[in-house]
Parts: sequence; structure tokens; C-alpha cells
Amino acid sequence: MPNTSQSSSASSTKSSTAGKSGEKYDGFTEDEREAMKERAKELKASARRDARSAKARAEGDAEVRAKIAEMPDADRVLAERIHEIVAASAPDLAPKLWYGMPSYARDGKVVCFFQSAEKFKTRYATLGFSDLARLDEGSLWATSFALTELDAAAEARIAALVEKAVS
Repeated sequence: MPNTSQSSSASSTKSSTAGKSGEKYDGFTEDEREAMKERAKELKASARRDARSAKARAEGDAEVRAKIAEMPDADRVLAERIHEIVAASAPDLAPKLWYGMPSYARDGKVVCFFQSAEKFKTRYATLGFSDLARLDEGSLWATSFALTELDAAAEARIAALVEKAVS
């Protein structure tokens, strides 16, 4: 019979190399832990209010606007415009935070969301759609879009995507 004490102790400590620096970490990164804490706060807040009420919608909008205001300039400009486009294109979607990100939900379920480039340490921000978004096109379709800047054509495309997502 194999000695399981060695294998179980080795598997209980999950260490890996983080990037090129050779730093080691166990379990979740600081950013991942922060996202989980934000999500826990969001769940507590949403449990206290009816997602369909006007008050909940106003509170969600205020929370999203506050989160957007905290973003670095490049992300903030994009997120503010996305917020305006979604509000105009799908007024039935309610703004709310989702893992600390601005998102837009129907009946409490996220349909689309904005990911900050800075928060995710990427070279572009992202507009993403959940599986509830009705964007299906045959057997292949995009569920997220990289954003570096918004011109009139990009804004029109986003508005059309959001409208289709909630159709």
C-alpha cells in the first residue's frame, strides 16, 4: 500500500512560480482574494434589497459610478461611456457591481460587464457578455471585446450588441 501521507501533504500546499520573478505563492493571489472580498460584500448588499426596486437600481447605479470614479483615467473614460451606452441601449438592465466590476443585470443576473485593464493588468479593457446574453450566431460567436478607445463606430457596435444581448 502506498504511503499517502507524503502525497497528501505535497498536494495540500499548492505552490507555483509567479511569473518570471521566481516569487512563490500559495493559493490565491492578493488580487484574487480582494475580488472575493468585494463579491462577498456585493452579495450581502444585494440580499438586503429587492433587485427590481427603484431604490435597488439607484443604489446599484451609485455603486457602479463610484467604482468607475476610482479607475485610472484611461479605464474610467471607457467605463463611463460604456455605462451611458448600456443605459441608453437597454434601460431595463440594472447596474450593479460584480466582483468589483461594473455590470448590468436583468432580474439580478449579469448580462454584460466591464473589466478594467488596470485591475486585470492587461493592455486593454474588456466589455464582456455572460451566457444569458443573446448573441448567438450559428456555432461560433464572441463573448468579450477588447476596448482601447471608443469612436462613433465602436459606440454604435456596442449599442447594437447590448440591444441584441437583451432582445
